[in-house]
Amino acid sequence: MGKRVTIQDIADALDLSRNTVSKALNNTGVLAEDTRQRILAKAAEMGYKQFIYLKPEAQGLSRAPQVRELALLTQSMPNSSHFGSALLNTFQEQISRKHYRLSIFLVRQEEIDSLRLPLGLDTQRISGILCMELFHAGYNQMLGTLGIPLLFVDNASSLDFSRVDADFLLMENHNSIYRITNRLIKNGCRRLAFAGDVHHCRSFFERYQGFLDALSANGLTPALASFAGPDAFANAENLAELIGRTQELPQAFVCANDFVSIDLIRALKKRRIRVPEDVRIVGFDNSMESRIIEPHLTTVHIPSPEMGFLAADLLLSRIERPETPYRIMHVRTAVKYRDSTGSLTPEEEADSL
Repeated sequence: MGKRVTIQDIADALDLSRNTVSKALNNTGVLAEDTRQRILAKAAEMGYKQFIYLKPEAQGLSRAPQVRELALLTQSMPNSSHFGSALLNTFQEQISRKHYRLSIFLVRQEEIDSLRLPLGLDTQRISGILCMELFHAGYNQMLGTLGIPLLFVDNASSLDFSRVDADFLLMENHNSIYRITNRLIKNGCRRLAFAGDVHHCRSFFERYQGFLDALSANGLTPALASFAGPDAFANAENLAELIGRTQELPQAFVCANDFVSIDLIRALKKRRIRVPEDVRIVGFDNSMESRIIEPHLTTVHIPSPEMGFLAADLLLSRIERPETPYRIMHVRTAVKYRDSTGSLTPEEEADSL
């Protein structure tokens, strides 16, 4: 008598997890249809006896496409000015074409602290998880243990990519800020500071590293660190007080994003400090507000809609091919020089739109 074929044998033959194979054979949970069919075909080929394998065509049946569910986990839904808003729009367009829908789950602080999934999230019903604005390393690591396809758009600054079974999508942060900072130095700025909480997320931290590397390459160090912590931009009063007690402001602030920059410009104006004549300001995101505020803000453009297409591709391909090596993707960004960093060269004017 031949050796009895087990679920583990099928899993080993396909280089899949035992749990994935079990879902297909027992018709439980949610699974990509091509993965399910591949498992069923291999089980039939190997002589697995514990299920009946009949293709729908063989039964004379035709089924409407099954609508499957993806989950968005976030601590804060992006508003219309946030780069994530356009990303989510194109992400949902793409997944709907593949017969997926997106359910949104807000993760509360108590769930972060206790490492619990948000109320109502049924891991047996969802095919994959998209995480945005979710920057707690321990919670992110916990999500990686669920065995569910997982994509992070940005992530915690301290997270070790190699310890989480997930894909990661980020914008390029370091080189763009390095270029802007280096340009400010070449144009005569010797006292520069970073503004914004450098440990808020991976992207902020990478921007800070680009800032530091540009200073180091020019033999400089940050002018002050008081604007780079979590408290400086907690509210307008904190920021105004910090500006007021700073004896010598830097010649330029490189900010974590546009909204930090805009808060800073407004606070400086209340103190009758001119931008860019007294202090030059740099943002990041190319938000609509960056083109409205006076002076118009030098910033970095993120291709947000295109990132939505990439996010859909990364997550859906992980669902369809779970054995794919995990990926970390940075999407190229583009510097936009405007009036907040002083007069522009002809080349910079061409990049200012």
